Amino acid sequence: MPHAKSFKDEWIAAAEKDPYAALGISLNADDRRILKRYRQVAKVLHPDVQASHSAEDSQIAEKLIARVINPAYQRLKQGKNRSEALATMRFRVRQLARKEQLSLSFESARQLLRIPEAEVDVFYENTVSQLTADQFVSAERFAQVMPQLTQLNLAFLRRKMGDTFIRPKPVGLVAVPSTPPPAAGREQATAKSAEPSVMAEPPTINYAEKYGIRAKTYLKQGNYDMAIQELREALKIAPRGVELHSMLGQAYLKKKSFGMARAHFKRVLELNPKHPVALKYIPLLEKRAAEKRQVLSREVPSTASERPWFQRLLGR
Repeated sequence: MPHAKSFKDEWIAAAEKDPYAALGISLNADDRRILKRYRQVAKVLHPDVQASHSAEDSQIAEKLIARVINPAYQRLKQGKNRSEALATMRFRVRQLARKEQLSLSFESARQLLRIPEAEVDVFYENTVSQLTADQFVSAERFAQVMPQLTQLNLAFLRRKMGDTFIRPKPVGLVAVPSTPPPAAGREQATAKSAEPSVMAEPPTINYAEKYGIRAKTYLKQGNYDMAIQELREALKIAPRGVELHSMLGQAYLKKKSFGMARAHFKRVLELNPKHPVALKYIPLLEKRAAEKRQVLSREVPSTASERPWFQRLLGR
């Protein structure tokens, strides 16, 4: 971590509020991605790597990993603790929104509040990736990136929570009627109380669908590696997702990974024998696989003297 000036105690407080920003990881990250990111950061800040820098830089890196990165990772590495961290961050968003104090100074966070709903996930993930790419090259850069990530995370949560979950701040006192309502009113009130409360229970999130939407956007952008990553995560949740397998087959086809493309298109036909995309590509991929087998068979040695020495030794 070269060119560092000093370790700042406010980094610890900021990491407690948003461990995701401290570690440099998306709010959508799962166990695998969090562990991978932690190992990357720990490697950059390792004493052996820092040995080539000044003593002051090494000390700052040591404090950063011990007092900021490790505590942040401990809060995120397990699902239960991660849920608690997210719940705390959502509560903070509600408070700021109620008081109309959700002020965002960074353009990326402000833009996240303005863009159409369909673009939110991809814009967020891309911005996080860009900011975290060089987050730990220096203490100065870390100090610049962390507040940007914090604001971006607040804006992302604000978009995901929507207006439904931001209760308006109560104004004044509400008068309580001294007499009970009439019978009809009581029945109506009872019926209303039986209705499910939108505030009490948030809607179920279809994460597989969200992964699929992001993957579709990445495919349109030609970012096939990210599309494959999103689709693989989606298939962990919905392994029988026909369109997920179809998009994954197309992504592998674009990367010229013909074997993987063929495998996923075959899976599509197992789930839906009339799927038009799979029916279009499977004959081409099967033909290519057959031609490849023929080429390999012609290259196999035919006489004993041409066979490899270990095959001759074994009498094969």
